[in-house]
Amino acid sequence: MTVTANTPDKRPNRLAAFARNDEGGLVVLSLFLFICMMLAVGLAIDVMRTEMARTRLQNTVDSAVLAAASMEQTMDPTVVVEDYFEKAGLSNQLEGVQVVQGVNHKTVTAHTNTKMPMYFLGMVGIDEMEAKSTGTATSGFTDVEISLVLDISGSMREQASSGGQTKIEHLRTAASSFVDIVINTEQPGTVSVSLVPYTAQVNASAGIMDRLNVSREHSFSSCVDFEQSDFDETGISMSTSYDHMEHFQAYYSSTNPIDNPGCPNRSFEEIIPFSENITELKAAINQYQPRANTAIHLGMKWGVGLLDPQFKPLIADMALSGEVDPAFAGRPYAYGRDNTTKVIVLMTDGKNVNTTRLKSQYYDTAEEIARWNEYSLSQWASAHGTNWSNYAVTKYTASQADSMLDNICTAAKADKKITIYTIGVEVSSHSAGVMKSCATSPSHYFDIEGEEMTDTFASIARQISTLRLTN
Repeated sequence: MTVTANTPDKRPNRLAAFARNDEGGLVVLSLFLFICMMLAVGLAIDVMRTEMARTRLQNTVDSAVLAAASMEQTMDPTVVVEDYFEKAGLSNQLEGVQVVQGVNHKTVTAHTNTKMPMYFLGMVGIDEMEAKSTGTATSGFTDVEISLVLDISGSMREQASSGGQTKIEHLRTAASSFVDIVINTEQPGTVSVSLVPYTAQVNASAGIMDRLNVSREHSFSSCVDFEQSDFDETGISMSTSYDHMEHFQAYYSSTNPIDNPGCPNRSFEEIIPFSENITELKAAINQYQPRANTAIHLGMKWGVGLLDPQFKPLIADMALSGEVDPAFAGRPYAYGRDNTTKVIVLMTDGKNVNTTRLKSQYYDTAEEIARWNEYSLSQWASAHGTNWSNYAVTKYTASQADSMLDNICTAAKADKKITIYTIGVEVSSHSAGVMKSCATSPSHYFDIEGEEMTDTFASIARQISTLRLTN
């Protein structure tokens, strides 16, 4: 074919058409997206590998510290953790172990770390990632100090509202069941029970009273007389001077000497401090007999005082002489001590009454002291043509006793964080209000019938028992 001068050249048009053709652009974009997807998949794989390594470390460290922190574990906690990691083939990834151990608790913490090489992220400058883990386990035996403050006043001889057994019979069963539940024979030395039976007074026992700063006036009984100001604080001081209560009986006595003195003087009515001897505690409880009238505030003062650290030297001395279990020589523990709980269970079936004492002029010679052990006030006054009240004085009224009870309860709760359970057995609305106010909270007060005592004491005992082991 001959091209003449008039035929146009089409090559520039072909070049322009090629430049306008965009069919190949999708291939380039697809390749770019593919590379991005592969990088994302690689990132996910690297992250997943790191997380799997961290999870394996975490599982191992959790198992190791739990085993090491067990209170039953006799091996060194650090050795236990190291052994776990060695058996798992991860020894080189254990960075360190810390152990904090006290008398009744143990905390074990372990730190791990592994550096994982990155297969894909290395392409963007990330050569490795760290997989760290930490595990901590704490276990311990919570030391529980309990004061069981029980009303054994005269009204406890009455039958419960449902008939059948008397209230004192229900109390014997209930308090014995409580002791069985709270004392943990598998963890000796962790739970102590102090028995504080009360009537118009509390029989401190000669062992306790003679170790306090009390001038003994007679040998007939061992009751300490507190003043109103003593109820503003929780402690019973080793140095403060306290009065020895007079030994007398206001009302009729069927025998001579008197048979129902205001200060209980039978051995089973004594305070039993810091015991885990189930047999001893239940033997005393099962001998309780109703007598005299009611002084709730005095029972509570002793219940709180036995939990206050001021009492520690006295308990230590009693432990040294064998009067208290040596396991409790260091009790009561300090307020705020780790893994330590102090509890009072206060029970009554009545209310505070006026507190009567002899006028001092009728109790200041050996002859008079002997007389009032032999004869009740009513007998002596009748024989001499006068009224027994002429020989007596009101130390404080029922209202003042309620106020003192409120003061000691407030001090125990607010300042010392003592947990207080209170139980009102067929009580008046007034007494119910007093007992509810004393309790740690409304839910810590139980307003019950006599036949409900066993279930109520058992319920409180189970609540206390949950405090014994912490994990």
